[in-house]
Amino acid sequence: MSRTSHRAAALAGAAVLLAACSNPPQQGPAPTPFPESPGASSAAPAPDGSFTVVATGDVLIHPALSDQAEADGHGKFDYRPLLAGIKPLISGADLGICHLETPLAPEGGPYSGYPSFSAPPEIAAAIKDTGYDTCSTASNHTIDQGADGVKRTLDALDANGLKHTGSARSAAEAAKPLIVDVHGVKVAQISYAFGFNGIKVPSGKPWLANQIDVDDVLAAARKAREAGAQVVIASLHWGVEYQHDATAEQRSQAKKLLGSDDIDLIVGHHAHVVQPFEKVGDKWVAYGLGNSVARHSDPRGDTEEGAAARFRFVRDGDRWKVDKAEYVPTLIKLDAPIRLLDLSTSPASTQVTKALTDTDKNILALGADKDGLTRPGK
Repeated sequence: MSRTSHRAAALAGAAVLLAACSNPPQQGPAPTPFPESPGASSAAPAPDGSFTVVATGDVLIHPALSDQAEADGHGKFDYRPLLAGIKPLISGADLGICHLETPLAPEGGPYSGYPSFSAPPEIAAAIKDTGYDTCSTASNHTIDQGADGVKRTLDALDANGLKHTGSARSAAEAAKPLIVDVHGVKVAQISYAFGFNGIKVPSGKPWLANQIDVDDVLAAARKAREAGAQVVIASLHWGVEYQHDATAEQRSQAKKLLGSDDIDLIVGHHAHVVQPFEKVGDKWVAYGLGNSVARHSDPRGDTEEGAAARFRFVRDGDRWKVDKAEYVPTLIKLDAPIRLLDLSTSPASTQVTKALTDTDKNILALGADKDGLTRPGK
């Protein structure tokens, strides 16, 4: 189980997201009220001049998930069945954003769980297959396996065609903003975490993993803008674990970050439970999306409830802004086989109804529905 010291308020982690997407068209009807995505292209803008972003919470590879993947792969790790329930949701967006919390092991291991994670590298292929385009990699577990773990993780993401930011293999890599095209729009990503569970960043390698400082996040966003980014999305690894309420520090930092012209959207993770969405001025923050997929040693019920945040960006003069915000509840089904469900397409059941009720309550705790936040089917 991922843990940090239980402080009254967590230090904030921020990540600005810059990514381009090249997902193939999806067959059949779109899974939600958003228009079906034709797939991004760097050569031409979207037909209606808009693009959609879907972001999810922690990909936290506990040993039980690897056991399930090994069973699904008949002796080889195959995480694709585990994630298949959200594939239409993720691959239907123009830009799919994951948060990979755990460092990856060498092929063949050794593997480990809490407190020092080292997950099978096969998870990277499953993330790509699910439709994600980029992953933030700054988390409190980023340097669990030191510089070698960072390098292995980024090498595995590269090998599977996934963009990434938040950790780096060199000073030069860390200094270069990640900017890619989404339907011809340049979208930027940077990623920061509040800390590393007391592990010190190796001497002489401050660039190995980004630690949150509001001024540093703003400086990185400005640098991305100067490099041509038209949209900057910040992914924040912050908050207090297992606490649904956003802390005063989270809300203060969101206000400072979104008060800058250089940041357009914040998506958060780390708490392992869903936290509220809030509109700050004319911009959105999703304080915490909960776990995307995890299998804690002591499941709490709410640690299995998560959400995907979906935003549609449209042009507004020389800028881009979110004109539609939506959340899609998800649920980790723990009875064998373990599976991740998109609750907008899941059959009704007592468990599904409870998860929807809980997620609605926590995400709307700050009144985001009054500012236009919706969920499909509600």
